[in-house]
Amino acid sequence: MTMPLRFPPGFRWGTATAAYQIEGAAREDGRTPSIWDTFSRTPGRVRNGDTGDIAADHYHRVGEDIALMRRLGVTDYRFSIAWPRVQPTGRGPAVQKGLDFYRRLTDELREAGIRPVATLYHWDLPQELEDAGGWPERETAYRFAEYAGIAAEALGDRVATWTTLNEPWCAAFLGYGSGVHAPGRTGDAGALRAAHHLNLAHGLAVRALRAAPPAAASPAEVSLTLNLHAVRARSDAPDDRDAARRIDAVGNRIFLDPVFHGRLPEDLIADTAQITDWSFVHDGDLATAAAPIDSLGVNYYSPTEVAAGAGEATGAPSPWAGAERHVRFVPVAGPRTAMDWPVDADGLYELLVRLRDELPGLPLLVTENGAAYDDYADPSGQVKDPERVAYLHAHLAAVHRALTDGADVRGYFLWSLLDNFEWAYGYSKRFGIVHVDFASQRRTLKDSARWYAEVIARGGLLRAT
Repeated sequence: MTMPLRFPPGFRWGTATAAYQIEGAAREDGRTPSIWDTFSRTPGRVRNGDTGDIAADHYHRVGEDIALMRRLGVTDYRFSIAWPRVQPTGRGPAVQKGLDFYRRLTDELREAGIRPVATLYHWDLPQELEDAGGWPERETAYRFAEYAGIAAEALGDRVATWTTLNEPWCAAFLGYGSGVHAPGRTGDAGALRAAHHLNLAHGLAVRALRAAPPAAASPAEVSLTLNLHAVRARSDAPDDRDAARRIDAVGNRIFLDPVFHGRLPEDLIADTAQITDWSFVHDGDLATAAAPIDSLGVNYYSPTEVAAGAGEATGAPSPWAGAERHVRFVPVAGPRTAMDWPVDADGLYELLVRLRDELPGLPLLVTENGAAYDDYADPSGQVKDPERVAYLHAHLAAVHRALTDGADVRGYFLWSLLDNFEWAYGYSKRFGIVHVDFASQRRTLKDSARWYAEVIARGGLLRAT
């Protein structure tokens, strides 16, 4: 027997991508280098020396990719706007050819009955702004607000949802703390400065989006996407619980508290007192960061388990400013993806019900969720990926359980539509439900794509009982 797990009417079924991961056309129509163009050309930074120069060639294949989305039946498409394609130096007027690409993308999405969900920043900072100091510098936040205003004026009558930032934790702590993401800088102090200026940039961008000229304004919702960490203590021992508190402070509350409460976590300030005095936080900054938004995006892939005690000394810089000497990361039991990430859908449920309790009345969107596996096209041309189907089924069931328990989840965006440039892993990891042969750019629906189309058409899951 089967029992359906039906989602509410109007639930938003989406998929998601990011500009540098799929667009290609890195030197066309006025686009200039971003930090990821520079980083990927630095020897040893990206596996196999891969770059996003061509990626999935989405810039030239928009119509084909929208046809795929229409075939799947998605109601929403979450994409990012490449800042250096629109405002190449991060200052001054826009490049109209860059804006024209996103006008065409959003127009064709709307013609296909798909809501455009636009992310303003998915990590592709214009290199000129990085050369001027990047996110550790306050000025970058003001440049981001100017760019947000340009995008809103040009596309405000087309976009259904604006997302200011995608995963600012990664931008700050992987980009400026551990250095494993662009721009590849290291140091706890710079990472904390970057995190604050990203919060400030978010608030300034919300103001800019709200202030778009009336002719361009639309009833678009304004949102933010965070990759919140589902942090678990190994045990109830006080030291283990304190380890979880430290990771929650620098992984979650460093963004949640400023954005939703207009304050910094006091324990985070204490944990990082030997790193910084936080003097880069100016009067009024936290009120600006707390500009009201309409929804919160949640990205989730796997949980984090910690215990007290320093981890194994590797000599590599840590992204956990103020916590690295006090916390040991514990392997999570169970199956793992090709990224070596544990598969545990309960973590998504835990995050959604936490947000239900801490931010009552705020609509939630699961803006990224998916898995990489070593799938391939077989001799018949089919791409069978049962592990991904199982992963997605479990996580959608967790979303349904959170809905049943009162979490106001309005939509689910599967990561990702296409196989793509997977950041420092290059093209070695495949998250897409559409297989891309990067040599020919041929697209092939994987079994997971057909499964997702059935879920959307049905409005929910079939669950064995």
